[in-house]
Amino acid sequence: MKKRTFWIIGIVLVVLIAAGLAYRAYANSRSTTGTTLQTAPVSKGEVTVTISGAGTVRSKQSAEINWQTDGTVGSVSTDIGQQVQAGDELASLDPTSLPSSIIQAKADLIDAQTALEDLKKPQPLKIAQAQKDLEAAKTSLENLHNPSETAIAEAQLAVLNAQDEADTAQRYVDNLKYPRANQQTIAAAQAAYLVAQSQVDGLKKEYNKIKGDPTKNPAKAQALAALEASITQRDRALATLNWLQSDRTQEEIDQKYADLNLAKAQLADAQETLRKLTDPTAEDIALAEATVADAQETLDTLKAGPTENDLTVAQTRVTLAQAALAKSKLTAPFAGTITDLQVMKGDVVTNGTNAFRIDDISRLYVDLQISEVDIQQVKEGQKATLTFDAIADKEYHGVVTKIGMVGTNSQGVVNYPVTVEITDADSSILPSMTAAISIIVSQKENVLVVPNQAVRTIGGQRTVTVLFEGQQIQVPVTVGLVGDSTTEITSNALKEGDEVVINSSSGTTTNNNGRFEQRFEFGGPPDGGAGIIVGP
Repeated sequence: MKKRTFWIIGIVLVVLIAAGLAYRAYANSRSTTGTTLQTAPVSKGEVTVTISGAGTVRSKQSAEINWQTDGTVGSVSTDIGQQVQAGDELASLDPTSLPSSIIQAKADLIDAQTALEDLKKPQPLKIAQAQKDLEAAKTSLENLHNPSETAIAEAQLAVLNAQDEADTAQRYVDNLKYPRANQQTIAAAQAAYLVAQSQVDGLKKEYNKIKGDPTKNPAKAQALAALEASITQRDRALATLNWLQSDRTQEEIDQKYADLNLAKAQLADAQETLRKLTDPTAEDIALAEATVADAQETLDTLKAGPTENDLTVAQTRVTLAQAALAKSKLTAPFAGTITDLQVMKGDVVTNGTNAFRIDDISRLYVDLQISEVDIQQVKEGQKATLTFDAIADKEYHGVVTKIGMVGTNSQGVVNYPVTVEITDADSSILPSMTAAISIIVSQKENVLVVPNQAVRTIGGQRTVTVLFEGQQIQVPVTVGLVGDSTTEITSNALKEGDEVVINSSSGTTTNNNGRFEQRFEFGGPPDGGAGIIVGP
C-alpha cells in the first residue's frame, strides 16, 4: 500500500512538472511572438562623437562705412552685390557743398607736398647763402675786435648817405603842407597843354586833307603817325597839369611818412654800426659771436640734409591734409562685396551718416558658444558639419579655427566662444544666417559597431542581446568609443553580421533556476572554439 501510494504521488508530481514546463513554454512562446523584436546587424562602420551648438554666419571682414563730414552726395559709384577692391571710390560729395575746412585742405596738401619735396631735394643755393651769411658774421665779429680803417670809412659813408636819405624824406613830408606847385609852375603847365592841343588840332586838319587809306597811302600814314604822337604829348601835358592842381591823396601822404620812418631807421642802423666799430661793448661782441655760431649751425644743418624728425614733421603735414581731404569721399577699406547701401545721389548727409556696408565673403565663419563641460574636448582643426534652416536638404562642412580662452557667465552657465570656418560655402549662405553645428570631437572608422540602444549595463557589465536561433542571448561585451548613435565593440564576443536586439526580452534566456547554458558558434572565445555564455 505504501509502495502504491509512493508511485501515485510520483506520477502526480511528474504530471504537474510536465504541465508546468508546458505552460512555461507556452507562455514564453506567447511572450516572444506577442512582441515585435527590433534588431540590427553588427557591422563595420564609424563611431562619431560630436558636440552641437548654433551660431550666426559672419564674413571674414565686415565694416560699416559712414560719412565723416557734412555735404550733399554728388556721386555713388557702386551698388548692392558689387565686388570692390581696397581703395575703390564708393561715393563722393559735391565739391560746392563741402565745408571750408575741407576746401582749405586742398591748398594745405599742395603746400605740404611741396615742402616735403623741397626738404628731400639738395639745396645748393641755400648752402651758398648760408656760407655767405657765415662769412659776413665772421667779418662783423673780426671788425669788432680789430676794426680796419676801410670798415670805419665805409661805416661813416653809410651814415652820411643815410642822413641824406633821411633829410630828403623829411623835406618831402614838410612839403605836404603846401600845394604841389606854385602859380608860375601851374601856368607853365597850362601853356604846355594849350600848345600841345593846338598841335593836335593842326595835325588833325592836315591828316583830313590827305585822301586815301593810311594803310596804302604813305603820305596819309605819315600824317597819322604825327597826329598820334601829338595826341600822346597833349595827354601827358594834361595829366601833368591835373596832377599839379590836385590835392594830395591819403595814400600819398602815408607813403611819404613811411619813407621818412624807413630812412630814419636806416640812419639809426648806420650810426649803430659805426658806433660798434669805434666803441664796441661786451654785449656787442657776445651778440656777434652768437650770430657766427648761428650761421655756422645753419650751414652745417643744410649740408647734413634733413633729419628724420624734419621728414616726419613734413610727412605728417601731408598726411593730415590728405586725411582732411579724404573726408569728401568714401572708399573701400578692403576688397569685398557691398552688402548694404543707404545713400543716393543728392542726399544731404552729416558727419556719422551711414552709407555702405562691405563684407569680405570669400571666407565665412560661424561663431557659437560651447559649455564649459564640453570645451576641453574641442580643439582647433576639428571638423564640423553645418545645416541651415534657410537651406533645405543640404549639409555643409567646416573646421574649428579659434577657441576663446575667456568664458561668459549667463544665469550660472559658463560658455566659451568657438569659431568654425565653413570650408565649402556657396552663394546660398549669407551673413547673419543661423546655422546648426556639430563639431566632431572624436571619430573611429572601420570598426565593429552596434546601435547605442543595443548596449545595456547589468551589474556593471556591458551586454548586448543577440538573437540566435530564435533565442535572445545576453552576451557580455567590451566597448570602445561611444558615439552619438553607435558604439564600438572591442571584444571578440560579436562578429560582423550578428543580429543584436534593441528591445530585447530577457525571459527567453533563463531556465527554471534562473540560470542558462547556451552553446553557439559565433563570437566565441579568442581561440575560435564554441563559447558558453552564462547570464542572469
